[in-house]
Amino acid sequence: MSEALQSLLDLLDLERIEEDIYRGRSRSAVVPRVFGGQVAAQAVVAAGRTVPADRHAHSLHAYFLRPGDPGAPIVYNVDRLRDGRSFTTRRVVAVQHGKPIFTLSASFQTYEEGLDHQAPMPHAPDPATLPTGEERLRSYPHLPAETVERFLEARAAVDLRYVDDPPFGDFGTPREPHSQVWFRTNGKLADDPLLHVVLATYVSDMTLLDSVLLAHGRGGWAVGDVVGASLDHAMWFHRPFRADEWLLYDQQSPSASGGRGLGQARIHTQDGRLAISVVQEGVVRVPREH
Repeated sequence: MSEALQSLLDLLDLERIEEDIYRGRSRSAVVPRVFGGQVAAQAVVAAGRTVPADRHAHSLHAYFLRPGDPGAPIVYNVDRLRDGRSFTTRRVVAVQHGKPIFTLSASFQTYEEGLDHQAPMPHAPDPATLPTGEERLRSYPHLPAETVERFLEARAAVDLRYVDDPPFGDFGTPREPHSQVWFRTNGKLADDPLLHVVLATYVSDMTLLDSVLLAHGRGGWAVGDVVGASLDHAMWFHRPFRADEWLLYDQQSPSASGGRGLGQARIHTQDGRLAISVVQEGVVRVPREH
């Protein structure tokens, strides 16, 4: 396991303060606030620790309410909304400086047999044939060295490979609002299914709004031609997967309007199984000229 992955796992591990109350640490991200994927992943950890081990996460719905302060701890309060025969529901509120910054509703289910079908996996090149994240980032001379290093530090725990140029690599001309990345953790994980859900949740917030930027030829936060933040985030976990094995994140944007952009995605395992569906809306604004 890489040092960066171990550091991330330590970050996502929560301190139990009291019954159904947990505390997590924070760190800064590419932008000067807590990375939304970190808060979402920590909230899933908090919810999962109140659920029987035989019930696995099948969906989560979250709202980002306020920017997180990377210099302060985050307290996660868990409400046990329902414990049914098949489903368990939890609500988590993340609090900083006495105010909620994030809310999560998560549902867990015992395993059962049922109807089974899925959308086919889209075509994508083998991840082994693609440049690593570091190779791609360092190939763009227009990106300041400081920006490149911040990206590499923020993503050091994950091997994330773009199929095509990301928005910050090739911008100025609108492209199809469709983006693909392969990702896996930089090291093996334990077999705990919740841990793999937590890591997939963490990574899912890294690139989902890229397709919004592509549609308008914008480079994004890395080059400063838009400002924005995640507003809400939803995930459905369909089939077992491992976050330490290659996953294809196929993303598209059907709409942007009113200062908001919508991203939709499917995550497939390398052998073609549809593992996760993801939807996110975010604020995407063009900076005003003075």
